[in-house]
Amino acid sequence: MKSSAPDHADAFRHAILPHLDGAYDLARYVTRDAVLSEDVVQDAVLRAYRAFGQFRGSSPRAWLFAIVRNCSRTAMSGRGGTMTLVVNESALSEQAAAELGNHADPSPSPEDEFSRKQDADRVRSAIEAIPEPFREAVVLRDLEDLSYAEIAEVTGAPVGTVMSRLSRGRAMLAKELLPAHFDEADQSRSVK
Repeated sequence: MKSSAPDHADAFRHAILPHLDGAYDLARYVTRDAVLSEDVVQDAVLRAYRAFGQFRGSSPRAWLFAIVRNCSRTAMSGRGGTMTLVVNESALSEQAAAELGNHADPSPSPEDEFSRKQDADRVRSAIEAIPEPFREAVVLRDLEDLSYAEIAEVTGAPVGTVMSRLSRGRAMLAKELLPAHFDEADQSRSVK
């Protein structure tokens, strides 16, 4: 029995539309271009709508992210650009605060705000310094909060490969960040 068009549209709205912000964020991470990201998401949503009748997966979010990822790559290759992931400072700050259980004062001091911005810039630079497959795994897991299975669905890689990339990506990230931390600690000791 074939579903009617309104039922199809309602099911699509219910399954896909809640994930549009994340889809846009992923497109921004990949394309580094706000306008292109909007086009990518529009194209991805149109493709998802056309193929929604064949969707049999367990996670519409991961399915949409896979389409966004592919559309982003297509858009970047058409422009002759290189693909990079950009880390959103506010998402990074929110994620760091959530993981640290930080319930900061809603009005931080200028010094705290400056320090937080420096930390976010340092982490963003470190993430951008690691190679793309590892960076992609770190961003999808630690910033977009996708499960290993969802990342595997998005990237087309086996779950074991996703876990390996995530582990190696986090190790590379730590290696990038630790020298900066120790340099900062050495400087503060020498000032006193």
